Amino acid sequence: MKNITFTIFQNVNDLPENWDQVSHYNHFLQTPYLQVLQESAPVNMECFFIGIFEKETLIGTALAQYLDLNKLESFGERDHCLKTSIRNFVFKNFASHVLFLGNNMITGQNGYTFNKTIGFQEISRLMVECAEALITYFKEKGIKIHLVSFKDFYNDCSSELKKHDFRSIYEFSAQPNMVLTIHPNWKSMNDYTSALIKKYRDQYKRARKKFEGIAIKELFLEDVLAEEDRLYELYHYVALNAPFNTFFLAENHFSTFKKKCGNRFRICGYYKDGVLIGFHSLLLNDETLETYFLGYDEKIQKEKLLYLNMLYNMTEFGIENGFKKIIFGRTALEIKSSIGAQAVKMSGFIFHTNSLINRFIEPLFTRLEPDVSWQERHPFK
Repeated sequence: MKNITFTIFQNVNDLPENWDQVSHYNHFLQTPYLQVLQESAPVNMECFFIGIFEKETLIGTALAQYLDLNKLESFGERDHCLKTSIRNFVFKNFASHVLFLGNNMITGQNGYTFNKTIGFQEISRLMVECAEALITYFKEKGIKIHLVSFKDFYNDCSSELKKHDFRSIYEFSAQPNMVLTIHPNWKSMNDYTSALIKKYRDQYKRARKKFEGIAIKELFLEDVLAEEDRLYELYHYVALNAPFNTFFLAENHFSTFKKKCGNRFRICGYYKDGVLIGFHSLLLNDETLETYFLGYDEKIQKEKLLYLNMLYNMTEFGIENGFKKIIFGRTALEIKSSIGAQAVKMSGFIFHTNSLINRFIEPLFTRLEPDVSWQERHPFK
């Protein structure tokens, strides 16, 4: 459709007035969240906001992110092995300038949305052309984009995209997205635990017993501002010990998020003897509850099973507030499986702008992808 074009914006203030109406079903593409990205993105990230127009009418919105991995303090310090060292060397020297079409900070299909039906042939064309335009933009600034990734598609979408402009782009599938579907009959945590088999009811009781002595408090803006340094310290510990990172949040990220998104962004603090020892955060996204970043004190996490209790608390919030599903993301797969989240396969597409390197993108990617071994659990009757 020749009448469909796009415009790339770099400032949220320049977006069309009806942007949020078009982005109605996805909070991650609405202006409050985009302002969070603009004002508190990771130091190595630059964001671009893409308006898609039919003639002069806005019909779609999308997000792109540029990451400079040379500015990253660490790729992650949990795994120390030869494969990890080689991967880090390759990223630093041959893939340090990365362009994402989509949102690299969250898990899920949040890269674009439309307010009318658009064919996948048109979507694939638009995305590839947006990538080409941004590659040219950075080239004119003296920056060579190495890798381009189109991020997070469910199987029904990825299979359609492969029929068109994505057919020659390497498709990869990393760790799955862990999603808990909330049964319509669950109105309380008692309903949830009643649906568990004995082994996992016992796990729940054991976790709650260990959790004794921990106070929980929702953090409002003044609380977040008062605890900002501690929140970042707890987050940074968990992020630093992840198997692989491409960014670290800005130190003012949580307070900015709370300022811009209000009650749609919730932070829950965990206190022991009056000291903040952990937190989790949530985004209320229409009928979906999106889990966001968390942090904890490692010593107390082991003693009190903090992480497992956080998962139960997020589940309880989702049930009691009528959400249909909870997106738990793609880390800690086995423990999330033990509370009932199911693995949902998601695909991405990636290519290297050097044609020679791109010829070997599949063996390079598969050999450098972190190994993940986990056992799926089946906690429900």
